[in-house]
Formats: sequence, C-alpha cells, structure tokens
Amino acid sequence: MNAHRLTALLGLTAVTFGVPVQAEEREHNGWPITVERFDAAGRSESWSAAGPLWFTQTKAGGDTVSGFRPFWVQTKDAQGDLRSAQSLYPLFDYSAEANTYRWTVFQLINRSGRKAGAVPPRSLLEEREAFDVWPFWFSRRTADPATSYRALLPLAGTIKHRLGYDRLSWTLFPFYVQSEKHGAVTTQTPWPLLRVTHGAATGFALWPLFGWEERPGVSHDKFLLWPLGYDSTTQPQPDAPAGTPPRREFGALPFYTRTTGPGFVNEDFAWPFFGYTDRTLPDRYHETRYLWPFFVQGHGDERSVNRWGPFYTHSVIQGYDKTWIAWPLLRHATWTDAGLVQTKTQFLYVCYWSLEQRSARNPSLPAAQLTHIWPLFSSWDNGAGRSQWQALSPFEALFANSEKVRSAWAPLFALIRHDQSAPGEERTALLWNAVTWERSVKEARAEFHLGPLLSVETNAQAKRVALARGLFGWQRGPTGSRWRMFWLDFPANPATVAVPPAP
Repeated sequence: MNAHRLTALLGLTAVTFGVPVQAEEREHNGWPITVERFDAAGRSESWSAAGPLWFTQTKAGGDTVSGFRPFWVQTKDAQGDLRSAQSLYPLFDYSAEANTYRWTVFQLINRSGRKAGAVPPRSLLEEREAFDVWPFWFSRRTADPATSYRALLPLAGTIKHRLGYDRLSWTLFPFYVQSEKHGAVTTQTPWPLLRVTHGAATGFALWPLFGWEERPGVSHDKFLLWPLGYDSTTQPQPDAPAGTPPRREFGALPFYTRTTGPGFVNEDFAWPFFGYTDRTLPDRYHETRYLWPFFVQGHGDERSVNRWGPFYTHSVIQGYDKTWIAWPLLRHATWTDAGLVQTKTQFLYVCYWSLEQRSARNPSLPAAQLTHIWPLFSSWDNGAGRSQWQALSPFEALFANSEKVRSAWAPLFALIRHDQSAPGEERTALLWNAVTWERSVKEARAEFHLGPLLSVETNAQAKRVALARGLFGWQRGPTGSRWRMFWLDFPANPATVAVPPAP
C-alpha cells in the first residue's frame, strides 16, 4: 500500500470513528455521525447522532433525556427510573411517579394504575386502575366495588364521578339514560327527548318543547322551546345575610333577557346586541352595550371597558390592563403577578409574541424577556445573564408551556441555536452541530468545530488546529509551534530503571 492510499485510509478512519484527542477538548465533533460534549470534569453532557435525531442529554438535576426524535423521547431520573416517554407527541404520552403510571394515545385511549411491585397504597382511594377508549369503553377498578365500574357505549354500563355526574348509566344509548347528581336522579327515555327527575329534585321535560325542574329550597328552572324561552330562580346560599334576594334569570330570545341578583341587574334587548349591566355588589360597575360585541362602555371600582371594535379596545379588569388595536392585529397587556410587572405584546396572536417581566419592587433591575417571531425566531433572556435564541422556531410560540413539545419537536427545526449560561460563557450551533463555536471567559477557553473537518481550540496555555478529526494539525504551546499528526499522540509509558541487586 503506497503512502497516498495509507494517508487516505487514515483520514477516512479518523473522520468516521475519531482519533485520540487532547483531554481539554470539550467537544468531539464527528458530524453527522456523532457529536459529544463534555463538562470540565470530563463527564459527558450530551450526545447526538444523525443531526438532531438520536440524542442523549443530562440535565442539571441529574435527569437524562434521550431518544430518537420525534418517534421516541424519554426521561429518566438520576436513579435510572423512567419518568416520562413520548412517541410522536401528543400521539402517545407516558408518565410515571414512584408508584403509579399513566399513558394516553391522543387523549382518546387512556390507562392508569399502580406499578408492579409498588409500595402498598395508604388508602382504598389510591388502589385503582382505569382504562378508557373514548367514547366507547370506560372502566375503573378499585379496592371498593362501590367505586368500580365498566361501561360500553352504546350497549350498557355505568360510570361514577365523571363528566360532572355522581353516576351516569345507559342501556342501548340513546334509548335509556339515567344520571344522578347531588341526590337528584334523572331518567331520559330516549335521550334527550323525554326526561323525568325524582329524589332530591323533581322535574319533567319534553325537549325541546318544554320542561321544568325544582330542587326545594335551592332552585327552580323551566324552559319553553329551548333555548328560546327560559326562567330560572336560584336561592341564596345558607350563609348569605338575611334578606338576600334570589338570583333570577329570564329570557325570551332573541327579544329580551333579564338577570337579577344581590346588587346586580343585567338586561339585553334584541339579544345580544343592546343591553346594560348595573352592579353594586361586591363592587360598583356599570356597562352599556351597543351592537355588542363591537361597542361597549363600562366603568366601575375595579373594572373599566372602552371598546370601539374592531378598531380599538381598552379595558382594565382587577389590575389587568389590556389594549387591542385593529383586532386581531395588535394586542398589548400589562399586569402584576407574584411581585412581577408583566407586559405582553402580540401581533396576530403569535406572528409576534413578546413577554417582559420586571420586578415590581425594584423596576431598575434588568428585565426578563421572551420573544417569538413565528415561525422564524425565538429568544429568551432571564435578565440575570442567561439567554437563548433559536431559528427556526415554529413550535415555541404555539406551545410555550409544553416541555414535551420542546424536547420532541423544536430541535428538529433549530437551524441555528445560541445559548449563554452567563456573560462570556456561550455556545452557538449551526445546522444541528455541523458548525459550532464556544467560548468561556472564566476558563480562558474557546473552541470552533466545522464538523469533523476542522477544529480550533484555544486556552491560556496553548492553541491547537486539527484537520480531519485530529488526523494532523498545528499546535502552539509553551515549547513553540509545529505541525504534527495528532493521531500519533499516545500517553507515554513511565520509564523503568533497573535496580542493581543488593551486594
């Protein structure tokens, strides 16, 4: 084998599998095959292969996130126990605690229960297992038969403490349905046309023609040609002051509606276009509506509304100050929550989305800022030296509070990403780590990587330029500068000295 072929073979081997590198190098970049990053102690922080698809990342708390995006992403805690897993999220989602688990397929097929070998439950309420296939199969198994059930829609079954009912049963739905709520049992045959109520309440309805229901001492409701005519009276709570009037709702749609209660009157004419609200309890407020929802004027102790829709709207409701201009083009809101003055600005809801948080006690402190220019760009700055930005960013604005979307989908579109953990401690990656550059002022260190082709490392003592993943390169150190073949760097063996035999 001639010298040229030998050099080519060595270069291919170096690029594909890597060669020994200096211990101070924090990134081993063999893109697109593998890219691995290390911390100052030499421990692996993250690993990726095939761009953003295969990955493993260790978080600050010790959790490890890994998988093959977007088909499988899992999180394990520091002890190696699986805490969550997603496949094409939100298609499949699994989560687990120390003793329980839950998984769902698009929130339509759901299962939850206790893990095998889990610590025995402290009460009968904790001993349960549920399995649903919406909207057909519902089941729950507990240690108490009174709270267990199985139901198959439309054939037959009973479910308990779900869908807002204490109990809901059916046989050949919709021909027979029976529900129980707060002691009132309602039978509908067939649902929803004929309804009879007995128990804690009594009533009868032939829907949608007419119907009534009375719960003695609590409420009385009736309707005529639902939903056009209705009349409902609700008695005040037992702890209400003596003489408190009941709440009354009356409507003859679309001509007139009226609602009255303690310190409250609301009337609509040619519903819902014209009307007013007058309230004195628990605070004062008066509102007038003209061609609702376009023109609304309201003023009170803790609320004011000035709407000339869709051109301009300004409202202040319990300290939440909101302005719309040319709805839905521009929205601006300011409020205070948990000691922070928060300011949100939106253009077409998500096309431009910005949130600023500033200390209410010390407004001069730097503000935290989160900005999205959908779907091109997202940036985040906590105001204390940490910041991030990314392009492209089609998911961050739509799923701002979903860590699962951020792990499974967002990295697939991160053509370029910049992270700063503190001023002077930053890293930028282009094309899923194909090109990376990093610098640390604290450690007097900098690195640049062009995949496996070129790497440049600089620290306080030396500078190193490597080609073909360390096949050869240039190095400057305390002893001078030179070109060399780094793949020949091997740790030196300690010298051995023969000890002469004792006389």
